Amino acid sequence: MSASQTGSFRALKARAAEIHHLTKVAWVLNWDQRTMMPAAGATGRAGQLGTVARVAHDLLVADEMARLLDDVGAYEDGLDLDSDDACLIRFLRREHEKARSVPAQLRAEMIAAAARALPVWDRARAESDFESFRPYLERNLAQRREYVSCLGETDEPYDHLLDEFEPGMKTAEVRAVFDELKEGLVPLIAEISEREPIDSSCLSGDFPLERQQEIERRVLEAFGFTRESWRIDETTHPFASSSSISDIRITTRHQPGDLHSLFSTMHEFGHGLYEHQISLDLEGTPLARGTSLGIHESQSRMWENLVGRGLAFWRHFYPQLQEVFPSFADVELDEFYRAINAVRPSLIRIDSDEATYNLHIILRFELEQELLAGDGDLRDLPEIWDARIREYLGIDVPDVADGVLQDMHWAAGHVGYFATYSLGNIVSCQLWERIRDELPDLDDQFEQGEFGALREWLGENIHRHGRKFPPAELLERVVGGGIDPQPYLAYLRAKLGEIYQLGGNHVSPKSPLLES
Repeated sequence: MSASQTGSFRALKARAAEIHHLTKVAWVLNWDQRTMMPAAGATGRAGQLGTVARVAHDLLVADEMARLLDDVGAYEDGLDLDSDDACLIRFLRREHEKARSVPAQLRAEMIAAAARALPVWDRARAESDFESFRPYLERNLAQRREYVSCLGETDEPYDHLLDEFEPGMKTAEVRAVFDELKEGLVPLIAEISEREPIDSSCLSGDFPLERQQEIERRVLEAFGFTRESWRIDETTHPFASSSSISDIRITTRHQPGDLHSLFSTMHEFGHGLYEHQISLDLEGTPLARGTSLGIHESQSRMWENLVGRGLAFWRHFYPQLQEVFPSFADVELDEFYRAINAVRPSLIRIDSDEATYNLHIILRFELEQELLAGDGDLRDLPEIWDARIREYLGIDVPDVADGVLQDMHWAAGHVGYFATYSLGNIVSCQLWERIRDELPDLDDQFEQGEFGALREWLGENIHRHGRKFPPAELLERVVGGGIDPQPYLAYLRAKLGEIYQLGGNHVSPKSPLLES
């Protein structure tokens, strides 16, 4: 490599580091807003976030960035395609070309509008008042339509929003995957509905906050949470964030009458672990983040469901739960296991069971496309939402707080995000099949409270790569194919078939997805 090429790549990497650092600053500002900022600070925070976004955008689209990308072309040609430098150049070139289509002012306004909308959403949800939030949602949607119009022709306008969260994925691909999901889920849920409901009353009661935190602390420490690099805080809608590989911040939401926070905390740990196990060689570059939200969600759903709702996990932790909450002393492990895996349609997405959860996502995926198209009057959205919930889940919505206002995503401007949750469910089971093949004694390890082998496997095969590879390529490298709903459907049929004693149409509980 010539001296000029060396200098150009060094300058390109330095500019990329500045963009990455600004992105992480925005993450910390968002984390602060969601956890501890006074509500009156929303206007000031909107301006701060808008400024950070505009500066980062300007750096990315500048003529100097274009020149540097051209100058490193010869250097790139001589690199191994999988090298950190080659992956960084390809990533920056894609981001630069896409960002140049979007005015910096629009990008800043989108970020600022979301910061203003979030505290309004908080109040509107607390007061079950959709009308107070509607103007902010209208603004966010108008901005997304303007954003889409900047990016040129595509098969469907929603493709551009989906690409923000799942790079390279097309709406039609998601639709086909979801159709296959529905084809497998609807008859499974219908068959379960004909069985005697599982008694899950043991999961409701008096669960003091400090005791919930105690059992969560034990679980997180076993998983790999350390005070040196992690923290956990309270928020309205749980999320995970980070400012660097060694600064991981997860959040949860405790309620004294149930234990949902325990599973939410395991979920957010999965997100945090992904960011924490990215190779230190990528630190300070835009590659030091998870490659997509679908892959990210596969990690959180794995720790929450495949581990945290598994029998082997609870064979270790159930005695500790009984110690912390004596009300479980007379509840047998099998009864508790059935309760935490019961299938029962519910209003709230984040509290829903593994089978019906995906219907929540499909509903939102379909609604988002209608909202982007501007179909209908936004004033009618609560009624449309309620009707879809009745259609998909067979339950009535009592108020907008438990209906259309339950999620923060549209307030944050994250239109195109929801589909990645179900994609993550699917990918988690594709990965789980491979993990079971390579770690056949995983259940034995879990029963002993050992989770290091799983953590290390994920670090080696998924986490360390950060955003070096697009999500479809990463999945191909790890499992040898693209997104396939069948392992996920097989997992659900096997697990729920055993729990509900279904007929012969479910996979044997000896499926490698469940037991070694």
